[in-house]
Amino acid sequence: MSEEVVVFVTCPATASQEFAEKLIESNVAACVNILPSIKSVYKWEGKLTVDDGEALLIIKSSLSIWTDLESKIRAIHSYEVPEIICVPIVKGHEPYLKWLNQSVLLQAQGERQKT
Repeated sequence: MSEEVVVFVTCPATASQEFAEKLIESNVAACVNILPSIKSVYKWEGKLTVDDGEALLIIKSSLSIWTDLESKIRAIHSYEVPEIICVPIVKGHEPYLKWLNQSVLLQAQGERQKT
């Protein structure tokens, strides 16, 4: 099975670009797409909640650095219980997957070697 993953994270729309940039700069994501205006409907503490001020981040990364990615998301996120959902990429365009791995794994290894 491939190590490449897509991670879905909702966050306040006003913070979405900065959030995405921090993930890229930290080498835990190769690419982050921002869907800037979504509406979430859920129950929180027993109360129906409708939040239309959110964005959805679609993060491309690798399962091999999941711990670092999840830790970074949790450190940045303002929510008490953030939505962080990871799904495997079963198939993909090989040149893109190669670029994804080079962007995340090789850069991250380089950063770790510097410290």
